[in-house]
Amino acid sequence: MKPVGAMGGGVDRFKLFLPGLALCFTIAAAATFLSEHYGAPVMLFALLLGMAFHFLAEDGKCVAGIDFTAKRLLRIGVALLGARVTAGQITSLGIAPVITVPVLVLGTILFGLVFSRLMGRSLRLGILTGGAVAICGASAALAIAAVLPPKDSEQDTLFTVIAVTTLSTTAMIVYPILFAALGLSDTDMGILLGATIHDVAQVVGAGYAVSEEAGDVATYVKMLRVSLLPIVVLAIAFAYRNQGTGRRGRMAIPGFAIAFGVILALNSLGFVPVVLAETMTEASRWLLVAAIAALGVKTSIKAMTALGARHLALVVGETVFLMGCAIGAVIWI
Repeated sequence: MKPVGAMGGGVDRFKLFLPGLALCFTIAAAATFLSEHYGAPVMLFALLLGMAFHFLAEDGKCVAGIDFTAKRLLRIGVALLGARVTAGQITSLGIAPVITVPVLVLGTILFGLVFSRLMGRSLRLGILTGGAVAICGASAALAIAAVLPPKDSEQDTLFTVIAVTTLSTTAMIVYPILFAALGLSDTDMGILLGATIHDVAQVVGAGYAVSEEAGDVATYVKMLRVSLLPIVVLAIAFAYRNQGTGRRGRMAIPGFAIAFGVILALNSLGFVPVVLAETMTEASRWLLVAAIAALGVKTSIKAMTALGARHLALVVGETVFLMGCAIGAVIWI
């Protein structure tokens, strides 16, 4: 009798989540359509469309599925990002980027911590924005938010996703022009684009807009940044291990971060077939877009505008810091 009850409970839970899931994935599909036809970032469309449906966040029929998508499904999506990276891509450019990129990532996160306090913002926001700017934009913001204390998490996370997505799109247009004006080679430009633009899609777009060589290099360097995501998430989880759990001395290791590392390792060793890796990558994209749509639904535009100019100044400052340090590293090396 227990299996029947368990099955019934599973069906009931699915019915509970179904309206919210349908809403989030419908928004994700609409955002994908708009992105493919108008060229703007799919995550930005998902955010904006989600915010237009904020009134449904108060609806009892949708709220369970929205919460499930914004929390559980985003963790699965982040874990599946490991299928996009291999060790061969990471090491193909030699030792210099392997050393320089982690230093830039760590330096940007530390700068975010210090600058957030100077701007009168919380350390939590500094970690969230710094990690998003340093690693991989919206995906990193979602992953880091999942292990931070829950206070103001949804509002800060949504702001960070909007800010880094907007700045990443701006950088995709401005950075190639700026770096070309510096007289850099295509390889150097590729390294800079991969090391400084927040989101993967914008890195690819900017890199291949310069040349095929720049696009290849930019993608490899960006994947190196993405590969640091589980390390950063685990470090943050350890730092906050005593907050929000009620148990001292226990570290809640995020399973999705471990899964990311395992999938990355298996993919690097050739144990993940190409077809499966492509399927996992596409699934990751859909899950993350749906999760961002869910965050958009849960937060109102009014709540976002109440955050003030200091929030925006924090992300812009971190972006400029990362770009300046990357330019200096490339010229010096």
